[in-house]
Amino acid sequence: MNKLTFEGQTAIVTGAGTGIGFEIARQLCEQGAAVLLNDIDEKLSNEAAEKIKSEGGKCIALAGDAGNIDFIQKLVNLAVSEFDQLNIAIANAGITTYGSFLDYSPESFQKIIHLNLQGSFFLAQTVARQMKAQKSGGRILLMSSVTGVQAHPFLVPYGMTKAALQMLAKGLVCELSQFGITVNAIAPGAVVTERTLSEDPDYPKEWSKLTPTRDVT
Repeated sequence: MNKLTFEGQTAIVTGAGTGIGFEIARQLCEQGAAVLLNDIDEKLSNEAAEKIKSEGGKCIALAGDAGNIDFIQKLVNLAVSEFDQLNIAIANAGITTYGSFLDYSPESFQKIIHLNLQGSFFLAQTVARQMKAQKSGGRILLMSSVTGVQAHPFLVPYGMTKAALQMLAKGLVCELSQFGITVNAIAPGAVVTERTLSEDPDYPKEWSKLTPTRDVT
């Protein structure tokens, strides 16, 4: 069986300074893709891209808010100008906020909607327009979560956004498959990453209890 490669393809991965997003970007580069890596933290973005390049990968960084519609267009423009095309987009950027439903503030609600939903929706829309214009198809991956299918206390808004991404993927299949664009959503459980280890020293002992921490995606 031939090993799957992404040779000659270009990908955008948002929220990829650390954790799941970084590993996705790294493995895409390892399989031959050119990757535009995004994180809101400029230092993390640059360090992540440099690490991937030091391993032989083709990767550039662009720091910014992946929930901002103008910035999303900037991401797509840069990917195309640097690598001539765009074949893959992974909407990994997202935040987790905790809080009782009865006390949850409008400010926290707007913040999580801005990145988890607006960012994913308009990244998908912007890259789909580019892929349609290229007439070469493409791949869009949305990052849902186990919390999108299983309720957890104090994570109602987060789970709501992740459930919505699954419906977004289903709807986009209906509209984008005619252009050769596939759309999928995956739903990881809690994952041990740099953030969970630094923010919650007890996380490795607790993960088996299926209680999400700050870095569930």
